[in-house]
Amino acid sequence: MLVGYSSSSEEEDTEVCGEDSRKCQEEATINDECPARKRAKNEESVTKPRLPLPGCLLTMFSDELEPQTEDSSLHGGRIRSFKHERGNWATYVYLPYQPEEEFTELLQELLSTAGACGVVLTPQEEFHISLSQTVVLRHHWIHPFTQSLKSGLVHCKRFMCSTGKLRVYSNAEKTRTFLGIEVYTGHAQLMDLVGVVDRTMEEFHLETFYKEPSFHVSLAWCVGDMTVEMKECIQELQRLVDEHEEGPFVLTLDCMELRCRTGNKTFSFQLNS
Repeated sequence: MLVGYSSSSEEEDTEVCGEDSRKCQEEATINDECPARKRAKNEESVTKPRLPLPGCLLTMFSDELEPQTEDSSLHGGRIRSFKHERGNWATYVYLPYQPEEEFTELLQELLSTAGACGVVLTPQEEFHISLSQTVVLRHHWIHPFTQSLKSGLVHCKRFMCSTGKLRVYSNAEKTRTFLGIEVYTGHAQLMDLVGVVDRTMEEFHLETFYKEPSFHVSLAWCVGDMTVEMKECIQELQRLVDEHEEGPFVLTLDCMELRCRTGNKTFSFQLNS
């Protein structure tokens, strides 16, 4: 009978198929592993804690972040002159003034008198003479901008300037009104500094300072256009300055340092003595 008989060619086919099957099983074992081992490996990858990032990486770009907010209630009702965008840094150049006790006492009298006239003023957080308008710098411009200022100030010398006459100012948008005290000596030296600052502004295609600036120290401010109301009481306020204790109060600045504020950074440049 021919039952169970196979030719030699059929035996070879069966043998080849058996070898292929064993190879397939071995490859499957290598590639997929058994389900239990695969499950254990997955569990290990899930439970294994990740290493924390080094602190230097976390703070690497912190300098590029300028803390800003559009909520005017957090800034005494002040409104931005331009919208904040990430990477844009509000920048201005100025001469600082460190207030003395006599100045602080006079300022409180001025605020009280203005309030009695219906004008509620908020004192400035810091006092200075502006040498530029507020412009916008891109973050990568900050270093070359400040280096340009530094180079331009090489031949500028330290000087004194004085103020004495009160004046009312407002910003271009009429969103804030200021009480300031105007400079009457040192005007020529201030114009020289403005020339240096303007050249740097032009180098970066930014807006320069006013052609005929009224140099002054801003003392206090209020929200909105209160120019008319403030001018109505300016004579009474000026009387406080002119009749202050032993004589007219004179605010004197020792202009030995120019500063540039950009975002949350302040750069200082010493003038030659």
